[in-house]
Amino acid sequence: MLTASVLSIALGATTVCAQQKPPPAAPSQQAAPPVSSEPVPVPAQTDPGLIEGLGKLLKDSASGLTSKLPTPGQALDGLNSSTKDATDSLKRIAPLSAQTMVAGRTICPPAPNGAPDCKAAADQLCKEKGYGAGSGVDIESAQKCSAKSYFTGQGACRTENFVTRAVCQ
Repeated sequence: MLTASVLSIALGATTVCAQQKPPPAAPSQQAAPPVSSEPVPVPAQTDPGLIEGLGKLLKDSASGLTSKLPTPGQALDGLNSSTKDATDSLKRIAPLSAQTMVAGRTICPPAPNGAPDCKAAADQLCKEKGYGAGSGVDIESAQKCSAKSYFTGQGACRTENFVTRAVCQ
C-alpha cells in the first residue's frame, strides 16, 4: 500500500507542476506581434515606366473607341438615310430632263482648220438614234495606216476620232 500512496503522491505532484504557469519571458525574448489579416497598402508608383505608360494609353484609347463606334446596323441606317437625302437634293436641284445617253460609233469629220469636228459626229449619232442635237461624252482615237506603211514603217498614218457616247436632246 505504501507503494500506491507514493505513486499517487508522485502523480499529484506532476499534475500540480503541469498546471503552474511558466515564468515570464525575459524582455529580449518577447513574442512577435500578432499577424494582421488585412492587406498592407502598397505605395503608389509616382513615376511609371515607358512600357506601363504606353500600356495604359492603349488600354484607355481602346476602351474609348469601342464605346463610341456605332453598331453595323446603326452605320447602315445612317448610310441609307444619307443616300436618300442626297437623292432628294439632286432631284430638287436638277429635275429629270429630256436628255438621253446613247452609245454608238460615228467618225468625227475634219473641220475646215483640219481638227476633228466631234460636235457634228455627236449630232449625227443622236439623229441616227431618233433624237435631236447632241453633245459628245466619250471620244475614241485610233491610228489608221496602210498595210505597206504598217509593215515597212514607211508612209504616213493618220489619226481618226470617233464619238462612242453622246448626250442627246
